Amino acid sequence: MLETRGYTVHEAGSGVEALDIMDELDGKVDIVVSDVVMPEMDGPSLLRELRKKYPDLKFIFVSGYAEDAFARNLPPESKFGFLPKPFSLKQLAVVVKETLDS
Repeated sequence: MLETRGYTVHEAGSGVEALDIMDELDGKVDIVVSDVVMPEMDGPSLLRELRKKYPDLKFIFVSGYAEDAFARNLPPESKFGFLPKPFSLKQLAVVVKETLDS
């Protein structure tokens, strides 16, 4: 969806794969969009791991769950965007742009 809006996208099938891709790209990623529930490593764990190396990395969660259902398991200072499922391409594009601009 984001590629149709001109973004370069690197896809990962799991949180573990996302960590590998970030290492391959040496952290040169503007934003991570992640589901909350994924194989091998959930989104909150991915956020915690990525922020160890890249503390200023912008991050958006997408989920069918309410934001507070998983956010309470993250440190209070964790900054991230949130987009509830289902969402449209326009909604995704708006949240990505707003997060990148913040």
